[in-house]
Amino acid sequence: MDFSFTQEQDRFRQEVRDFLEDELKQGTFKPSCDAWIQGYSPEFTKKLAKKGWIGLTWPKEYGGQGRGHMDRLILTEEILRYGAPAACHWFADRQIGGGILRYGTEEQKKELLPKIIAGEAYVGLGMSEPEAGSDLASLRTKATEDGDDYIIDGQKMWTSCGMFMNYIYLVARTDLNPETPKHRGISEFVFPTDLSGITITPTIDITGSTAWAEVFFDGVRVPKKYLIGEKNRGFYQVVNALDYERAGLERLMGNYPLFDAIVKFTKETKRNGKPMAQEPQIRQRLAQLETEFEIGRLLTYRVVMVMEEGKAPNVEAATAKAYSTAFEQHLASLAMDILGPYGQLLGDSKRAPVLGMAPHSYLGSTGYSLQAGTSEVLRNIIALRGLGLPTS
Repeated sequence: MDFSFTQEQDRFRQEVRDFLEDELKQGTFKPSCDAWIQGYSPEFTKKLAKKGWIGLTWPKEYGGQGRGHMDRLILTEEILRYGAPAACHWFADRQIGGGILRYGTEEQKKELLPKIIAGEAYVGLGMSEPEAGSDLASLRTKATEDGDDYIIDGQKMWTSCGMFMNYIYLVARTDLNPETPKHRGISEFVFPTDLSGITITPTIDITGSTAWAEVFFDGVRVPKKYLIGEKNRGFYQVVNALDYERAGLERLMGNYPLFDAIVKFTKETKRNGKPMAQEPQIRQRLAQLETEFEIGRLLTYRVVMVMEEGKAPNVEAATAKAYSTAFEQHLASLAMDILGPYGQLLGDSKRAPVLGMAPHSYLGSTGYSLQAGTSEVLRNIIALRGLGLPTS
């Protein structure tokens, strides 16, 4: 098996690195954890758009570059490595645009894809509800047909990027017959958030981030042209999209700036007259973490190889995400162990080591095993669809 990159891919990686290094020198951003979901910078997104790096794999006829999934993985890997603020376009680029390409109408493709590619459409994810988190089929938000529109009523929780979205991706129940199996009456929508009846309230998580929001829909009139795909088949479309959401390197490298900073910290900080990195226990734990990281990286690359073959990376994505979540939790714990009490200091403290990233990673790490499907759900996918184990 050949794990090497082509010369073109190596050149592309270097081009991305040079761009990010230049942005760092200009002070455009500072490396931070979870910048892919919490780093709000329309200016940075616009710069990526000008480089043609949004919608990289999409067909040229819709404004994309028509490049392979491996190129997109290289771009993603470097953005995460540098902790760059890419949240504005992340979800639109990662899954929403792809869903529109697979299921959308020509009108939708021509209206929405150019806006995403230009860095103008910031799409939030309206999936979870107060009583329907991991069990998406139990959602209660309803969309009732009324002439040329749907009337949407309901509530969404933990809407990713909800506080700065101008479009929302929404799953709602369109078959209200109580006898219909709950997973067969759901549909997908993508529509602007300036429609009347939408109320957005920030959800502040344990790290202090307001990247999420609670969204209320009170008689929101949504034109039917914003229905994505087939009515009542949304659940099956969502399952397909989740493969691409779970497959991303952000599940492994969302806290990579902390990993890099901890390694440098142990090399530069002395204890008992010698660098901390020379202490056997610390050296061993860092080596173990590096090994885990490389394994997670290969698992993610395996996902992309499956995508390059034109297949949906169902089991591969579940495997990569479950593994990567555990890695990030190990990283958060190790960082706090190495830094000791100073590791609890936030970034605005002058004595906070590694830019105060450690407490953010540690506090957020519990939620990593919930986002994009719980680890229990992912293990079930691996067991049932990958290993063919019986359900009972």
